[in-house]
Amino acid sequence: MKVILTGGAGFIGSCMLWKLNSMGIADVIVVDTKKDGTSYPTLKKKKFSDYLSREDLLLRLSKGQLADVDLILHLGACTDTTERDENYLRQNNLGYSQTLLEWANTKNKFFHYASSAAIYGDGKKGYSDDPQKIKDFKALNFYGESKRLFDLWLFEKKLLGDIVGFRYFNVFGPNEYHKGPMRSMISKAFDQIKEKGRVQLFASSRPGYADGSEERDFVYVKDVVNVMAYFIEHPDRRGIFNIGTGKARSFKDLVKTVFHAQNKEPQIEYIPMPESLRGQYQYFTQADLSNLRKVGYSVSFQSLEGSVKDYVQNHLIKEDSYL
Repeated sequence: MKVILTGGAGFIGSCMLWKLNSMGIADVIVVDTKKDGTSYPTLKKKKFSDYLSREDLLLRLSKGQLADVDLILHLGACTDTTERDENYLRQNNLGYSQTLLEWANTKNKFFHYASSAAIYGDGKKGYSDDPQKIKDFKALNFYGESKRLFDLWLFEKKLLGDIVGFRYFNVFGPNEYHKGPMRSMISKAFDQIKEKGRVQLFASSRPGYADGSEERDFVYVKDVVNVMAYFIEHPDRRGIFNIGTGKARSFKDLVKTVFHAQNKEPQIEYIPMPESLRGQYQYFTQADLSNLRKVGYSVSFQSLEGSVKDYVQNHLIKEDSYL
């Protein structure tokens, strides 16, 4: 199998490259933002056949090249939830995705891509990946809206039978270190414990929520890539699918788990939430896994305690902590 993997030097993309290699797939064209891929630490020790910038990929496709590719695994996007340039997000996350999908359909290639649970917004409309509900959701930020618009475009064009979409919830794990403020709370908490012995969390700004009680569906990247591998191995399964554990946990639980993985007593400090985040902050997310189970994926997701322990002890505390 020959694969184009966009976002292949990023967090989930590089972990997926690791998974592809474990499946015996090394004929992979990695695509990312830089002209030269040699500087990415996430790509070290991995097998791939070529590296292209995202612009070079479009150029090669427009010239009729890469016709021997079997699958486009499109994970590349701007994932900054605080990005305010709506036009940039529409071009990068929506337009680019549409171009790749149209090429894949024209050439009769498989197309799998990254969606996001950010499309669910405040959660008032639930967390179902039923395609009939896409138009009902309202994202809380421009990033989430760019992802929702692509899902909606696929639905309106009746293309959902041609693709596999992965609607990620709160993914964490090795290879996320370059994401800065967009890293998971596990990675941030580990650094804060190392530097100060305590962790700062945002105090609740919503009535009825105690400090640290906000809940998210935290899912380990090793579980995420296992799900994506399943759809490569079962090419007859199509549609958009939630990828989460199906069980929400609080930020307080999450941070306590990071302390416990290091045999330390939790020390948590609550600080005011910035005004810029208050209107777009999700207080609860939880994946509905009904459709994923219906198509035959029966593997259990790791518990929060087990996955955080693995991340901390087998990656974060080690110098060469990349997958």
